[in-house]
Amino acid sequence: VPVHGAELPSRKSCCVCSRWNLMEHSQRLAVEELITTEASYVHNLQLCVSDVRAHLQEKQLPDLDLEGLFSNTDDILQVSRRFLEGLEATANQESEQLLCISALFQEFKEEMETVYKIYCASYEHALLLVESYRKDPRLQEEILETLKTIVPHTGASDLSFFLVIPVQRITRYPLLLQKILENTPASASAYLALRSALSAMAEVNTNINEYKRRKEVATKYNKTEHLTLRDRFARLNTHSIAKKTTRLSRLFMHETGIASKTEDKEYDDLEEKFQCVASSVTALKENVVSYLKHLEVFLLSTPHKHELQIDEGTAQQYRRFAECLHRSVLPEFRRRLDRLVCQPLCSLSDMLVGPQQLVKKRLDKLLDYEEIQERKSEMGSVTYDEEAAMNTYLAINALLMAELPRFNQVALQLLGQILCSLTVLQQDLATQVLQEAEKELEQMPHSHMPLPSFWKMMEDTLQQSGAQLRTFCQKFETVMPSPVSQPLNPAEERKVLSLVSRHGPDKLYQVTSNISGNKDLDLTLQRGQIVALLQSADTKGNTSRWLVDAGGTVRASGRLCLPQHEALECETERRRHSYALPEAPKPQVSTFTPVVAGFSFAARSPQEVSIQAGQPVLLLEPHDKKGSKEWSLVDVNGQKGYVPSSYLVTVPVQEPLGWSLPV
Repeated sequence: VPVHGAELPSRKSCCVCSRWNLMEHSQRLAVEELITTEASYVHNLQLCVSDVRAHLQEKQLPDLDLEGLFSNTDDILQVSRRFLEGLEATANQESEQLLCISALFQEFKEEMETVYKIYCASYEHALLLVESYRKDPRLQEEILETLKTIVPHTGASDLSFFLVIPVQRITRYPLLLQKILENTPASASAYLALRSALSAMAEVNTNINEYKRRKEVATKYNKTEHLTLRDRFARLNTHSIAKKTTRLSRLFMHETGIASKTEDKEYDDLEEKFQCVASSVTALKENVVSYLKHLEVFLLSTPHKHELQIDEGTAQQYRRFAECLHRSVLPEFRRRLDRLVCQPLCSLSDMLVGPQQLVKKRLDKLLDYEEIQERKSEMGSVTYDEEAAMNTYLAINALLMAELPRFNQVALQLLGQILCSLTVLQQDLATQVLQEAEKELEQMPHSHMPLPSFWKMMEDTLQQSGAQLRTFCQKFETVMPSPVSQPLNPAEERKVLSLVSRHGPDKLYQVTSNISGNKDLDLTLQRGQIVALLQSADTKGNTSRWLVDAGGTVRASGRLCLPQHEALECETERRRHSYALPEAPKPQVSTFTPVVAGFSFAARSPQEVSIQAGQPVLLLEPHDKKGSKEWSLVDVNGQKGYVPSSYLVTVPVQEPLGWSLPV
């Protein structure tokens, strides 16, 4: 028995040592697996980024969305390379290797979460792109040719072979750490550190999944739908109407103070800042659009294209200056404005649409959330759909709380850069215009004159020009021919004499445009007809219609209401200007001969003009172009043409007896 009892401790110690050796061996293999698989992962990621993507980029395929396919693989590759260098460096630590590995995972935790959550959130979109490219034979052929040429050893038959690698790697870190931890004694110094690293990587994966879920919710509510009124009515059903009614009721209770509103000061501040940025972008966009319209209107004016028939001088200098502005300075400014201001501003405006829809949807979901919370406090439980609605609100709220600060910061930076670009463009435009103007100003005779002397010279020049203009007006009045009057026919003369006897000469007016009566008691009057003004209003006091006597007919005329008596002209005033005073001698000036048509004539060609018997015409030339006096060139109501000379009757110019109608 003593001998047997002496051998028992030796066997137990051997079993313990064997178990320790087995755990140590498995632990070493698990560490080696972590390092070797990380090296293989980085190598494959390098192939994906530097070889496959670069080769596809060289092909310049217009329908291939490389950014949508590979997302932020560059950032993942950069982080993974540094992480691999750290893992390989732990091989020299021996007994401290596990502690170093644990510390390394803790060090890279935030960086890994940042880069991998972006990639994983866009992974589904990348797979949809791959699926769409499979349906395009040309694109699929180009992709397969790239894979066979660049990475034939991988046996990859599709881009999804490389795209899934980062997703698989980040989910494998907890498994590798778990394997190392299982082969590490609880009494070991690195045990707690490994368990902390495992918890950290599990938390990273949880956060990535939560971020992906939030992005999916955001994508769902960010979709801009252009629905017609019929489509909107088609979507209405009992459930949607009840939900909208509940929300409206809840909102009304908030506004009236019946129900308390959920307060979130931090979110309210973020939303207020976001709305301020959005309104600023909208206002700037409207102003830039208005500015561009004014610029286009300014460019429509092209004074340099008009031939001035002036050899040299300030007019030609201005012509050259305007030509330079319209051909080079302003078009270049327009192109730079579009590239540096308009396009970035439109892109920023488009970026606001998604967050605006999320902010609006958050309010809707908040109203649902409050309603469900009340029901839950009363009933003690909620349905599965109600629980999902509450989670949707929490997801949207968490996403906005995480993303709005960064979005506001980036939007403000972009808005500031756009405003700086606009300011610099305005400064450049002013500088270029000033430089071009100075080139022309240097050639002017008074360019080096002191400013006070220049203003004195300008004042004297303006006074001299004003005096010349007044002299010209006076001379023009003396040389302008007086209107030629024609005698009235006996019937018209009797009518005028009757109007004078009844109303006096000061009440007589002459109609200067045809008037057509379109109401009861309205008169139809012809241009040149003489009427007597009874009162400057109709019988109802309406000043837009005058009461006149047309020689036997007293009615209101609705079209004698033109301001400053545009339709009627005082006959006595016309007569006063129709005759020259004997004391004022007038220079002899050539005038057209007044004639009337003795017979009616119908034009038979474009060179001829039609006339009516008794119609006044202006005789321009008493012969045609060949000198034949059988045809005469006349002007009939502004229309020029030839009529037979024998059809015309010359009206003798004489002092008219009594009242006459000026032509």
